[in-house]
Amino acid sequence: MELVRKARGAEMPESFWHDPLMYQGGSDSFLAPRGPIVMGSEEWGIDFESEVAIITDDVPMGVSSQGAASHVKLLMLVNDVSLRNLIPGELAKGFGFFQSKPSSAFSPVAITPDELGDDWRDGKVLLPLRTHLNGVLFGAPDAGVDMTFNFFELIAHAAKTRPLGAGCIIGSGTVSNYDRSAGSSCIAERRMLEILDCDQAITPYLQFGDRVSIAMEDRSGQNLFGTISQQVVPASGQGG
Repeated sequence: MELVRKARGAEMPESFWHDPLMYQGGSDSFLAPRGPIVMGSEEWGIDFESEVAIITDDVPMGVSSQGAASHVKLLMLVNDVSLRNLIPGELAKGFGFFQSKPSSAFSPVAITPDELGDDWRDGKVLLPLRTHLNGVLFGAPDAGVDMTFNFFELIAHAAKTRPLGAGCIIGSGTVSNYDRSAGSSCIAERRMLEILDCDQAITPYLQFGDRVSIAMEDRSGQNLFGTISQQVVPASGQGG
């Protein structure tokens, strides 16, 4: 968010640092972790967003961030697909995402927080999240470093005015580090960095045939969640 605003010469609103920016996504359709990303047009600006996500049990309305800690039951990864070229028009209406946030894909495996040992701390996963695009490492930023709001705070924010039912999924937002040498977890961030460096975006959004892979390893190199691996394909012949 900070990079996107900086690239167009806008300041980050102060509220963004103490009030999470959250949207409510659809839960009626998920993509398979190794199935295709079916899209109607490359012109939509297809992008991946590599994130960590949690699954909660029943969360009471008004829970505090301290009280939210016991409600994190499972952890997994997510590719929160975004259609960048559709987002501005939707947000301009002042009513949030819908068409620009299609179905997401989750990792093949979800694990309990204790399986991370010391790498699950203060509501954060302290491990690199690795994203490959067409077999080339795109980024491996640490999922806990520079995370503005931890998962306990995100649960409390979501539950401020309603209870959350068991099975509620909350994503971290796209993983990003201030240390840019770690790379990026979405194409939009890389494009913003290119604009800041050379006044133009160079990296294209996803094209048909591109493959995105997302995984996280523990300190011994074990693949914790399995790998999300998806190819972008056209929606020819679909619909009606």
